[in-house]
Amino acid sequence: MRQEKISDLQAFLAVATDQSFTKAAARLGITPSALSHSIRGLEARLGVRLLARTTRNVSPTEAGDRLMRSIGPHFDQIAAEVEALSELRDQPAGTIRITCTDDAVEMALRPVLAGFLARYPLIKVEISVDYGLTNIVEQRFDAGIRLGESVSKDMIAVRIGPDWRLAVVGAPSYFERHSPPATPQELTDHTCINTRFTSSGVLYAWEFEKDGREFNVRVGGQFTSNSTIQVLHGAVDGLGLAYVPENLARPYFADGRLREVLADWSPHFPGFHLYYPNRRQTSPAFAALVETLRYRG
Repeated sequence: MRQEKISDLQAFLAVATDQSFTKAAARLGITPSALSHSIRGLEARLGVRLLARTTRNVSPTEAGDRLMRSIGPHFDQIAAEVEALSELRDQPAGTIRITCTDDAVEMALRPVLAGFLARYPLIKVEISVDYGLTNIVEQRFDAGIRLGESVSKDMIAVRIGPDWRLAVVGAPSYFERHSPPATPQELTDHTCINTRFTSSGVLYAWEFEKDGREFNVRVGGQFTSNSTIQVLHGAVDGLGLAYVPENLARPYFADGRLREVLADWSPHFPGFHLYYPNRRQTSPAFAALVETLRYRG
């Protein structure tokens, strides 16, 4: 196969993955018009349409989806093998792309990232914050971070943090206007900040546990977000009570900007795990990150 045809296949994979000529062109370092020309040439040679184009988006056709699934893993393997050549360097090198939520960044990545990048100056880390449970294989991420209970069984999962608990928190300004709830059931009489799951679109029902009894409480209020960090900030700003990871709220306890209630009712959850496909060729750079993040408590 001539080199220009290989380039056209790479161009197709980029557009099919990003579902955007503009984004794919920026990633490949070419103009959208040049990228479109490459795709049209590939479609003409194959005699089938690979991409369905509208004014708003681009998506693979049936033929395009089949081609993407058949050749995508091979290009991934080539990229992994090339990256693995960094074993011959004095230091690991390469780019590691991770998808995760912003609370995972704060609790699992941020505490170690500065030291890791300083130790390995030839490694680059790209973080994509996403609450939508991204398919890391289709979106070509090296790994993702989720709670242990959420990781698919066909993935390799490495624990990178301890179990943690949620905390019902509110600002002093909120408690000046409202008496603290004595039981979770009383939350229905309070202004609370909701969390909406991006993947399902439903609101999170606050989970509680005491004396072996588990139950959920659905709360209401004026402010909702899919971001744990924004829910936390809303509580700090006095918008209502929030249910957030205790680790994230602890600094605000120390300086008095938040106060915890219902502490005896809050359950613990499995810690964060770094997960990646079991067929992934592990590069020295990726192996170094895994060992840095690995929880040893």
